[in-house]
Amino acid sequence: MDSTELLLSQRDNEEMVKEVNTYIKNIGYNPDTVAFLPISGWNGDNMLEPVTNTPWFKGSEATHRHGNASGTRLLKSLDRILPPVLPTVRPLGLFLQDLYKMGGIGTVPVGRVETGVVKHTWWSPLLQSVLPMK
Repeated sequence: MDSTELLLSQRDNEEMVKEVNTYIKNIGYNPDTVAFLPISGWNGDNMLEPVTNTPWFKGSEATHRHGNASGTRLLKSLDRILPPVLPTVRPLGLFLQDLYKMGGIGTVPVGRVETGVVKHTWWSPLLQSVLPMK
């Protein structure tokens, strides 16, 4: 993987895909949900624009439960990744990661909303007291 050149043969690419598929299966993922693209970060091959170095590559496709994602270059493939469906109908699940004490502002909770929805006009009890959630 330290090579600075893209392996341009279809045979080499199929061999790498086979090896990575085996690894993906071993760690518990479905290989059908992974798109494989022959890219070269060193030369920029197939990252922004398709190149003529890989005439055998017609594109890749990954199947997901919410639809399919496909592409012929890295930028388009990243654009076609479907965002996860968040459980907004469940009660608010706000998991705190840290609390910052800032002079003049007070205590600022930092976290991530895992379930439910938070809107900027809502008030919610946090940390056993009522603090505005802005």
